[in-house]
Amino acid sequence: MKRRRPLEFLPLALLVVCVSGIVFGVGGEPARLHLSQSWSAPSSEHWLGFGDAGVDLGLLAAHATFRALVLAAIVACFGFVTGTALGASTGLRGGAVERWTLRACDLVQSFPTFLLALAVLSAVRVPSRTHIGVVFCISAWAPFARLALAQTRTLRESQFVEAARALGSSSFRVVFRHVVPNLLGPVAVQLGTAAAGVVIGETALGFVGLGPPDGVSLGSLLEQGTLGMLRAPHVLAVGALSVLCVSGSLQLASEGLRRRINQGL
Repeated sequence: MKRRRPLEFLPLALLVVCVSGIVFGVGGEPARLHLSQSWSAPSSEHWLGFGDAGVDLGLLAAHATFRALVLAAIVACFGFVTGTALGASTGLRGGAVERWTLRACDLVQSFPTFLLALAVLSAVRVPSRTHIGVVFCISAWAPFARLALAQTRTLRESQFVEAARALGSSSFRVVFRHVVPNLLGPVAVQLGTAAAGVVIGETALGFVGLGPPDGVSLGSLLEQGTLGMLRAPHVLAVGALSVLCVSGSLQLASEGLRRRINQGL
């Protein structure tokens, strides 16, 4: 029987191909100003039109989306690797280590990441995308660790784990050979959710003026849209649709990844 290929990856694949093609295949600086074209509507030469001070919205949206995807991928992978390993290890060990890990997750998750980013980036003279990534990495591991720990609680009493222990396998081998492969499905869903959260967070920081200094971010694109939404509503539409496409495609891809893992890849 032929296995049906999930289509959840298609939106993200198309998005990555399109923005990569524009970023690497089309010349032009996204922050370059064309003052005579300020707030110009879309045309056959420039499909998305121009924004504040004549910024080409097509180039700005493509570069901002590409950089947001790279940042989201780095932060989500960091949280996935560190959180899953920590949650699985402490969940298998149990006892005080498990309780302290849960308390650490409670502490990190009780403080909103956006407020933490506001506090940290306000103290930095020139916030960069690296600063934003470090702030998001501080809290990215906690949801993965909590989810992995909860899954490990049910797996540590399983017969295959008991058998591996009885045969003398080390804790490291039991965790990464027998436990982690069996909890990847539920944890993979969090991968897309975390990446989408990073995109939304970076957009919000750029919107309030704490984004990258070059102004190439989805937040600055949305800010332009709110400034000129009466005389140039297409700017706000481009910003809103860009954020929607990025976060939505990441969520769909995470669901597709979960299905592929449950089917045994």
